[in-house]
Order: sequence, then structure tokens, then C-alpha cells
Amino acid sequence: MRIALFSTCIGDALFPDAHKATALILSRLGHEVVFPEEQTCCGQMHVNTGYQEETLGMIRTYADAFADPSIDYVVSASGSCVGAVREQHVKIADRFGSKADVDGAKKAADKTYDLPEFLVDIAQTTQLGAFFPHRVTYHSSCHGLRFLKLADRPYQLLKNVEGMELVPLENAEECCGFGGTFSLKNPEVSQAMVTDKTRHIKDTRAEYVTGGDSSCLMNIAGALSRQQAGIRAVHMAEILASTKEHPWTPKSAAYPKEKML
Repeated sequence: MRIALFSTCIGDALFPDAHKATALILSRLGHEVVFPEEQTCCGQMHVNTGYQEETLGMIRTYADAFADPSIDYVVSASGSCVGAVREQHVKIADRFGSKADVDGAKKAADKTYDLPEFLVDIAQTTQLGAFFPHRVTYHSSCHGLRFLKLADRPYQLLKNVEGMELVPLENAEECCGFGGTFSLKNPEVSQAMVTDKTRHIKDTRAEYVTGGDSSCLMNIAGALSRQQAGIRAVHMAEILASTKEHPWTPKSAAYPKEKML
């Protein structure tokens, strides 16, 4: 299959290794991975802040970037951005755009998948040959849990990582408090929420906390760092791409010796 990588804004700017790892995983499975350079922001922050009509141009750009009929699927390592594409794009196009906008948004949304659901549902695999010899706990992001209905797909993948001890997280379904602009508009509430989340993470005695959204992991990692907890946050794509031959390390770029695209 020919897979287009949707890297997202936060991926491009702050967490490129998670998306490099995604490309690497897909390439190892035998798929052709392409990166349409015209892709930009999905518009999630703008919609959530109330600038719905202003997002129409971004929705058109997204649809155009992935309109190539040779692209079978669009895959991203960001549940919140995939959730925005599937939950918001068609609605906004229908409200403010033309029929062509709606058709384009629907075609793009229908073939956009978060990494765990693509691997389990489309590629039909949970065995990726991953190796990560650490104690890890998993945070379920709100978008993955509630919008995409990922259910236990991430656990199916993580449980098959060789050498890894996956420990349950108490109240894993609770929000970490980030919520994009929510954390800016309601900083006290956001701080209380992430404090609860990090307390439960520390209770697991894990070395790492993982998840499917870099934005959630950024928020959690910041809180853990301020608390000097000694627990690192790592995107699950980086864990799934780590092997004995090419292990993930927190001090270097992800997998520099392998061809990913």
C-alpha cells in the first residue's frame, strides 16, 4: 500500500522523532511511505478556539495535500489531529464551504487513520518486532479514547514489545489537563489535572510514560520534569520502532541508520 505521512504542526516543530518512527514502522511493514510537502496544520486549535470559518482554508489544504488517488491511507502519530480531521473537517466544510469542499474533506477524512488503528485494523498486525527493555505505563489521550474509540488497540501493540514491562495506570481514562488552548485559558484547573495524572504515573514506578499524542506527553513531561520525578515521556511510535538492532535512545535522533521514507 502507498501511505502518506501526516506529520502535524507539533510533530514538525517539536517532536519529529515520533513521526520518523511512524514512517519507519510503516516502511518495515512493506508499505511505500510518502510525505506530501504541501500539508499544513489540520486547524484543530482554530476550531476549538472559535475560529471555525477561518479554518476552511486549512481544511481545503489538507484535502488537496492528500487527494492523490494513489494514496491508499493517510497515517499520523497524533490521535488529536486525526480526531480533528475526522470529527471537524466535514462539519466545518458543510457549514461554511461548498459541495466540493465537503466532498474533498470527506474523502480525506475517510482515509485518515491514527497509527494504532491503522496497524491493528488495516495492516492487521500487533507484532512489530519491537524491543524496549523498560518499565512503562500508558496514558490514554482524550481524543484517542473518546473520538477515535481506540479502545485496547494501543495495549495490543505495547503488550507485544519484547522486554517491556507494561504496568497499568490508575484512572488512565482521565484527561491530563492539556486540551490545547484549555491549558492557557484555565491554567489553575489544568495544573490540578496534570498533578493528578503525574501522581498516578509516579505510583506505577515506571521509567517511562507513553501515549499516542505528543501534546499530552509534552504536558505530562513538563510536569514530571518540574517535579524532578525521573520519569521520561516517549511517544508509543518510538517504542514500537525500537528494535534490538536499532534501539531507541533519549539522547540521539531516532534511528539514523535506517531508511524511513
